[in-house]
Amino acid sequence: MKFPRIVLILTTFWAMAGIPALAQLPVTPSSSVDPAVLASAGTGNAAAQIKAGDAYAAGPGSERTPRQLAADYKEAASWYRKAADQGSSAAQIKLADLYRDGRGVSRDMAQAVVWYRKAADQGDAGAQGTLGLLYSVGMGVAQDYVEAYYWLDLASSVPGPNQGRYMTNRQSVGEHITTDQQQAVEDRVAAWKAAHPHANPAQ
Repeated sequence: MKFPRIVLILTTFWAMAGIPALAQLPVTPSSSVDPAVLASAGTGNAAAQIKAGDAYAAGPGSERTPRQLAADYKEAASWYRKAADQGSSAAQIKLADLYRDGRGVSRDMAQAVVWYRKAADQGDAGAQGTLGLLYSVGMGVAQDYVEAYYWLDLASSVPGPNQGRYMTNRQSVGEHITTDQQQAVEDRVAAWKAAHPHANPAQ
């Protein structure tokens, strides 16, 4: 009968001292990530950092509790950011997706746009197409059909499985801008491509 009393006393002590009770203690992220990947990621290898982020996002095979899931996505976001800060467009997109969905970070469409733009500026057609969509609906940015057309025009010039969809979206957005605006965008696109001759690889 003394054990429950001890637990009660300790719980009261934790509450008075500002220490969280056992149920409120931080959850340790999943330990199913390959130690070799983590070691390489820790040295600053961006590719390994992305792999570590992917492993935490995927989690262990068993079903995770909501708290465990949140801890894993927080760790994934941390690794993606390290790689994104090094200029990895793949990591920038993954981090943007987490901000978009509110996984591992607070949902923040403005921040998602920041990271999508970084990847789009490097020529990633997926990020360009996403930016075009966000500008067309005004999500995370002020609605701007001219900017939407610009990013969708860049994205639709890249061969890939989503090229047709980007073209359709561009055509739809084009109905909201003038001929002069469209010509100005096409001039911007031509200038961008001239300045980035090696960008926009096939997706």
